[in-house]
Amino acid sequence: MNPKENYLHEFFRIFFANKQLVKRVFLVFAVIAVVLPLLLKQSFDITAQVIVQSKKISQGDATSTLNQENASFIPPSLADMETESNILHSPALIRQTISELREKGEYTLPVSAFNNLLVQPFKRFVTNPVREHVINPVRSLLGLQTDPVRDTVLDALTQQASSALKVETLPGSNVISIVYSFPDPAQGTRFVAALLQNYLVIRQEMQSIDLPQSFYETKKLQYQVRLDGLEANRLALLESIGSSDPKEEITFRLNAINTEEQALNLYQDRLLQSQRWLDYLKTSLATANNARFTDYTFPYTFTTTVDSVALEDREIKQLGEQLTTLVSRYMDDLAVFQPGSEPMQMTREQIIRARGQFLKIVSNRIQERTSDLATISSVIDQKTARIAEFKNRIHQLQETRSKLRQMDTEINALHKAFGTYAQRFAESSTARALDNDLSNARVLSPPFEPTEAAFPKPMLIIPFGLFTGLLLAIALVYVREFFDHRFKHPAQITHELGLPVLLVINDQSTLPNNPHKNWSVPALLHWVRN
Repeated sequence: MNPKENYLHEFFRIFFANKQLVKRVFLVFAVIAVVLPLLLKQSFDITAQVIVQSKKISQGDATSTLNQENASFIPPSLADMETESNILHSPALIRQTISELREKGEYTLPVSAFNNLLVQPFKRFVTNPVREHVINPVRSLLGLQTDPVRDTVLDALTQQASSALKVETLPGSNVISIVYSFPDPAQGTRFVAALLQNYLVIRQEMQSIDLPQSFYETKKLQYQVRLDGLEANRLALLESIGSSDPKEEITFRLNAINTEEQALNLYQDRLLQSQRWLDYLKTSLATANNARFTDYTFPYTFTTTVDSVALEDREIKQLGEQLTTLVSRYMDDLAVFQPGSEPMQMTREQIIRARGQFLKIVSNRIQERTSDLATISSVIDQKTARIAEFKNRIHQLQETRSKLRQMDTEINALHKAFGTYAQRFAESSTARALDNDLSNARVLSPPFEPTEAAFPKPMLIIPFGLFTGLLLAIALVYVREFFDHRFKHPAQITHELGLPVLLVINDQSTLPNNPHKNWSVPALLHWVRN
């Protein structure tokens, strides 16, 4: 069997032939793996979580007329969660948080980190006095805008915090995870806590339409003054027309008009009927005055129908019946007696007397009906004038009611707005009492001070460093073997040159044993050299 085909044997041959190089490379990486955790700066990961319960959509602003449906809450979408993450990671929020902590003396970087931060902005620190005392005065004289002198330390701290802050939304949830890497765990915990607090405050201000207490007090006073003015105008309008409830009075007036119109129709019908009766009576009376005394009766019954009840004139009826009786008896006696006889003359005188009396009474009745007709006409005129007065009053009340409806609409709107502002004022006061804890975002997991550094981790660096050193040493040995074309065993001579091997002389020299004590530094150095 060709020795080259035994890969395991070839591997061990190369490995042990170059064991000194393998040991040295491995030991170098072992030393680096052990020392590296001691040289690297420690970094602690401060974690926190924020849950966004819903998204608030404002449907108005604080200066408009408010109602209780001005805002609605809907579940947040992926775009909303991305927006919330961007707010948490915004440089303005980070800068504000660092500035507040610096003012309190609670945010200072270690010396090494601070020096690293100052390397890049060193030129800007140097040029700040030049800009402030030379460039800006010249630009001011030329009417140009001056360059502001920035706090470059704050800018550098903001940039460092922004790069060390990791904000991301947990997949498939409405929870935002915050991870901040910082050398000082206590200071980093304070920074994350202040960042979350500022985030909730800014988010509440962005989504809230609340205004300061002075605004509500001013609006309350304005609405009270406006409401008092409208109520005074309403009372003055009611007093001017002498009515406390125009709607009720309009209903009463309409009922009165209906009643008066029904009575007016009856009087108009009665007037027409009486007029016809009077004309008929006058015509009949004129005919009766020219008639003979032997005619039987006056051609009229003098019966009046009131509410479907027939009323007769008894006096005229009696006189009519008496006159009819006398005429009938006269006609009967005329067949027996002579017209000039004494009985006939007496009867004729009675007829003339009764007829004159009857006609006199009829004339009186005509006068009565004429007077009654005038009375009916005056009643009709009175009712017509009354109906016209009622209509004028109703028109006046309707105009007033229209104005009152406008006032009532405005008063109701003011009442509603005033009630809403009062409610909003109470809610705002309650919110201030509860430290403005009315946001729909909550801190799910507050930051806590870690006890173990997130980086470096010796238990990971050392094993991986040793394993990497071993692999690199083996790789270097194989690279060295690849470029080394010397013969290493007899089979290579036969394979490469085609010549037979007659004799192989092995090197019988052995390496001396390690004369030093086991597990000592000299023993280790001897092992590395040999």
